[in-house]
Amino acid sequence: MRLPSLTERQQAAAAAKKAALERYRATLSDPDFAERRVARAKAVAARGKRIAERKAAAEARQAREAAEQAAREEAERAAREAVLEAERVAREIAAEAEHAVRQRAAQERAARDRTLEEALMTTRKDRKAARKAKKRK
Repeated sequence: MRLPSLTERQQAAAAAKKAALERYRATLSDPDFAERRVARAKAVAARGKRIAERKAAAEARQAREAAEQAAREEAERAAREAVLEAERVAREIAAEAEHAVRQRAAQERAARDRTLEEALMTTRKDRKAARKAKKRK
């Protein structure tokens, strides 16, 4: 069996290249190939459009979710503020009630002290009057 020489191998490679180039040129001039290429371009464009639509829908969903989250957070903040305001009002009312109770207790003590003071003064006046009456006799 004889091995091909370098020149034969180079010529075979050149012929193969030439045949491949001819097949490629024939494929380019084939009308079916042009139709397939147009169909493929349409499919790529349709895929790109679907991807863009999905991306736009995802962005819209994210924006809607962000808006809903912001609304929930705002509602929670408003609820916390309302609770804090209600607690503050309740503390103020409780403080006013406690102040009123203390003030009433102080007034009652003062009235009781006046009553006791008057009773003591009456007792002193009665004893003094009794001593004077005893001296006059």
